[in-house]
Amino acid sequence: MKEVLSTLISAKALKERIVQLGKQISDDYKGKEIHLICVLKGGVMFMVDLAKEIDLMVTIDFLAVSSYGNALSSSGIVKIVKDLDESIEGKHVLIVEDIIDSGRTLSYLVQILKERKPESIKICTLLDKPERRLVEVDVDYVGFAIPDKFVLGYGLDYAQKYRNLPYIAVMEETRE
Repeated sequence: MKEVLSTLISAKALKERIVQLGKQISDDYKGKEIHLICVLKGGVMFMVDLAKEIDLMVTIDFLAVSSYGNALSSSGIVKIVKDLDESIEGKHVLIVEDIIDSGRTLSYLVQILKERKPESIKICTLLDKPERRLVEVDVDYVGFAIPDKFVLGYGLDYAQKYRNLPYIAVMEETRE
C-alpha cells in the first residue's frame, strides 16, 4: 500500500478563512474576554493561528481526547486523555476543533464542559463533515465544510504523521 496525497484546501485558502473567522469572533464577542479551549492534538495549529486573528483578550487551555487511535474512523468511544488546567466557571468558552465528523466527541465534550458552569460555550471548527453526523451538534463557526474523505495536514494526522503539512490533503491508499 502506498499513500497518495492530494490538496483539498491550500495554505492560502486556510489563512484567508482563518482571518475571516477571527474577525467574526472578535465582532461577536466585542467587549468580552474569550477563553479558547483547544482539542489536542489536531486543533493546535488552527487555534494558534485563529488566536492571532482575534482582536480581544484571549486566554487558552487544552483538552486531549481520543476516539480514533491509529484508525481511519472514530471508534465511538471518547476518552479524555488530558483535562483542562483551570476552571472555566463564568468564562466565555470557545471550543476550537480541527474537524467534526460524527459529532460524538464534541457532543460529549460540550456536555462535560457545561457542567463546569461557563458563562457561554460555543464551537469553532476548521473542518466540518456534515454528512457524517450521527449526533446533532450546534457549530457556531465553521472554516470549511468538506466531503466525506479522510483528511490530514495542518494539525490533522494519520498515525501521528502529516500534521506538519501547511495545507489540508486527502489521503488515498493505492496498491503497488
